[in-house]
Amino acid sequence: MKRIILTGGGTAGHVTPNIALIPRLRDLGYDIQYIGSYTGIEKELIEPFGIPYHGISSGKLRRYFSMQNFTDPFRVLKGFREARKLIKDLKPDVIFSKGGFVSVPVVLAGKKCKVPVIIHESDMTPGLANKIAIPSAVKVCCNFPETMDSLPKGKAVLTGSPIRQELLSGNKIAAMDMCGFSADKPVILVIGGSLGSVVVNNAVRDALPELLKDFQVIHLCGKGKTDESLTGTRGYCQFEYIKNELRDIFALADIVISRAGANAICELLALRKPNLLIPLSAKASRGDQILNARSFERQGFSMVLEEEELNKDSLLASVHRLYSDRASYIDAMRNSGQQDSIKTIIGLIEEAAGHKS
Repeated sequence: MKRIILTGGGTAGHVTPNIALIPRLRDLGYDIQYIGSYTGIEKELIEPFGIPYHGISSGKLRRYFSMQNFTDPFRVLKGFREARKLIKDLKPDVIFSKGGFVSVPVVLAGKKCKVPVIIHESDMTPGLANKIAIPSAVKVCCNFPETMDSLPKGKAVLTGSPIRQELLSGNKIAAMDMCGFSADKPVILVIGGSLGSVVVNNAVRDALPELLKDFQVIHLCGKGKTDESLTGTRGYCQFEYIKNELRDIFALADIVISRAGANAICELLALRKPNLLIPLSAKASRGDQILNARSFERQGFSMVLEEEELNKDSLLASVHRLYSDRASYIDAMRNSGQQDSIKTIIGLIEEAAGHKS
């Protein structure tokens, strides 16, 4: 039997593209195994699919000073030993990595065990984890044409991001019933990423009384970030995180306010949802979301509001302009010509594993 190890974690963005590949891999007869951290979000997201999950030690590699920089390398070394043992026991034909720090020891152990590794880089410029892992990969998939210049020639393949096919078949009536909404006002979906965004959450709540005059709002706040004082507010529905019903909520949404993680914006593109992107500030990140957002803005897919400019008034003005111009964004996304990447990535996996699909 063909066997593949999937790895990636830390945020939902490092897991959902792996999930998107699962149905096709199963159709091709692969035995699928997953390696992630002991307690990361990837464990929670993967378990419902009935895929054997193997936890390993994981440490974060930081570009800034932290006392944990002195202890986490030992966690990474432990993770490498654990991953190497798992790979020797499981004997996979191929490894597919979506990134995140837990994937680094898996990728390095894969090369050590002479198992071909394919990496997917979502952002325009590779993150630190993937920069470490890329030399050990046989192919590196990416989302943006600009990324090709940052990757080794001969390894880089422009694939786009795998999109979960079920997202394309949502039921807006089911979402309307779940949220207690009516059909007389358009719906805004707010997504702050799998961990939520305090900055985005606060801005949306500050603007909520004005927003609710013209819109209904579904707010995905992040774990522990709901506001109980707003429970029961007419036209407003908040959740920490949504799994199975996400496709229905997407179907109901007329416009979306989102962070600019690469996987999230690729889903918005596939769904042709007019969107306002609020990228994570360069002060709190390496600036990858800003690059992602500006790329989509140039292509006419998105409106962008920088976090430093985010306040009640700028949010309200942007939302109303986005809704007014929504047809032009839908047209740009419809005419983008970007195809789903599952077929291309599966082809690379089959080739690396020595199989033909």
